[in-house]
Amino acid sequence: MIDAVALGRLIQIALEEDVGSGDVTSDLTLDPQSESEGIILAREGGIMAGLPAVDQVFFQVDPNVVVTPGVDEGEEFNAGGIVANIAGPTRSILVGERVALNLLQRLCGVATETSRYVKMVAGTGVTILDTRKTTPGMRDLEKYAVRQGGGANHRMGLYDGILIKENHAQASGGISEALDRVHRGLAETDSRYLIVAEVGDDAQAREAVAAGADRLLLDNMDPVAMAKIVKWIRDSDRPDVELEASGGMNLDNVKTVAETGVDYISVGALTHSVKSIDLSLLLR
Repeated sequence: MIDAVALGRLIQIALEEDVGSGDVTSDLTLDPQSESEGIILAREGGIMAGLPAVDQVFFQVDPNVVVTPGVDEGEEFNAGGIVANIAGPTRSILVGERVALNLLQRLCGVATETSRYVKMVAGTGVTILDTRKTTPGMRDLEKYAVRQGGGANHRMGLYDGILIKENHAQASGGISEALDRVHRGLAETDSRYLIVAEVGDDAQAREAVAAGADRLLLDNMDPVAMAKIVKWIRDSDRPDVELEASGGMNLDNVKTVAETGVDYISVGALTHSVKSIDLSLLLR
């Protein structure tokens, strides 16, 4: 589910940014007592994600605005379809319109792009993951949209998972030393986290497995090299080590990577460069 506190804070900031001291155009052109009904119309097809956010935008603007979903979260919609109906005070609808559409278009874009990747790897057993390359302030929402598109979430932040990246290894004296420090630190606090180590070649992969990594993040490796590591892991005394491919993933190469036998593929493009879906709010 969406974090209600984080969503409320984001919407408050967005409304303050957009509305400021008031919607002078609506205030001057509309009767304060005017009531309207409207629709959110899809100009192109996609996967739905974000109607709960739309509902909360209008609730913050005016609790008298009622948003009725036209499709379910995670459901596919077509161009020309009505994805939501809206009714309430006209001024309030227009005040919330831009913020609501900005959020919905962005989240539908994330869900739609995720769905494309999920479909490309169908039948391989691979799970598509997101990354931390999210829009500042929108991580919870964008990761929610990834789930609606059929993907899964990587760690939410620095606090809920251990990922030893190249810079960690460099600064701590190597992959083995970094992993040793992690294991000692966790033992002292009786804590448990998934321990992921980023590796760039076969030697680093073997070093990380020997040092106790739970998952290897195969970073910017070609499919042939990945497949060799997959085979080695499955034939080793630690066949349960998870394998994640990352770096330069796109719709042209993701299926080839999935066919190497990795368990996960993380795709930064799901959130950092996605195209928003074209939606419009029209009053009847």
